[in-house]
Amino acid sequence: MLLVVDVGNTNITMGIWDGDKLLGKFRMTTKLVRTSDEYGITLKELVDRQGVDSTKINRVIISSVVPDVMHSLGSAFIKYFGIRPMVVSAGTKTGVRVSIPNPQQIGPDRIVDAVAGYVLHGGPVIVIDYGTATTYDLIGPDGAFEAGITAPGIRTSAQAMWGEAAMLPAIEIVKPASILARDTITSMQAGLVYGVIGQTEYIVNQIKKESGYEKIKVVATGGLGSIIEKETEVIDCYDPELTLKGLKLIYDKNTK
Repeated sequence: MLLVVDVGNTNITMGIWDGDKLLGKFRMTTKLVRTSDEYGITLKELVDRQGVDSTKINRVIISSVVPDVMHSLGSAFIKYFGIRPMVVSAGTKTGVRVSIPNPQQIGPDRIVDAVAGYVLHGGPVIVIDYGTATTYDLIGPDGAFEAGITAPGIRTSAQAMWGEAAMLPAIEIVKPASILARDTITSMQAGLVYGVIGQTEYIVNQIKKESGYEKIKVVATGGLGSIIEKETEVIDCYDPELTLKGLKLIYDKNTK
């Protein structure tokens, strides 16, 4: 079985693949500092709680934007699973060519999403990931990563508000019933959610305009993306497992 691991700035998201079937997925926080033993014990328990015998995991691939955790995490797989994980890097075969001046500046998470978006939906395609940052990536008809836009994530923006403004409380991120807010909490919710809806529509339309692509599919992923996808017609497909699928595709491409 293949364990795919996406190390993001907020969470480490994992999925267990048995062939083409995703048996389960789970998360652990990234920001908590852990030793290799703590990672190993926690990972084995999380896998077992998915109803999967952790000893059946014999392959691992990792995509990470947090270098500081990689030594302990990689050591945990070696020590507790007996596996040296494949790590997505500049030398990994992905099938997506990064055609920008400095390809190394594109995070592996964005490449993984681009691979899944292109392989599963064809090109040209815009892949939006609503994570710690909200990213908009354009993959051309030939599978080339042509451009990327980075904006603050929804939760990141929310935390900035209540962290920097003494009178603003921490809130649940949901769409209020109306944009015509009449209290502090719903006014914050309206600004956050409707703001990102407007941002999404403007950026997608501008990408279409400047790229010159007449027909282009828009695929979204990321935890809070489900809120936005329901409120706009510019997103064609929302796939919460897009990154996990991309990691499996990359692993398969590199082991054939």
